[in-house]
Amino acid sequence: MARILDKAAVQSLSSFNPAKSFTIRRSPQKSGIASIPIRIPVNSQPNRVDLVASVGVRGVKGIGQIRFRVFRGGTEIFNTQQGIESSGSEQNYVVTFQAEDFNVKAGTHAYTVTAENLAANTRVDVVGPITFSGLAVKVRPLNLKKKRLTKHS
Repeated sequence: MARILDKAAVQSLSSFNPAKSFTIRRSPQKSGIASIPIRIPVNSQPNRVDLVASVGVRGVKGIGQIRFRVFRGGTEIFNTQQGIESSGSEQNYVVTFQAEDFNVKAGTHAYTVTAENLAANTRVDVVGPITFSGLAVKVRPLNLKKKRLTKHS
């Protein structure tokens, strides 16, 4: 059984809205998408932080390759990549992903989602919605002792 330690969520754009869009920067620059704080109390080991992000994007030019990253403080803990097509094909996407962070030390930690476009001569805009949430839980240690199996006739 797990015990909830902390939770946080942000919804900076609640719907698809091209009027509030911004362009994802070309790598190695990064566009900040969302941040949340998660507090881990003392004596909360082992623990796990479950993170879920959804980002609405629109392909504007070419086929962009968007790398989404999740950071705890300045340390990258997760990344994923998504191709985004533009005009003449699919243009609007909601990219959703989940990351896990294990055995986080006590303290308050800033989790941040960023995006960067890896493909030259393409353009992808964030158009919403944007949501990012985290749930920290204390978990039971795994019992790694093997039980002897007995054969019953």
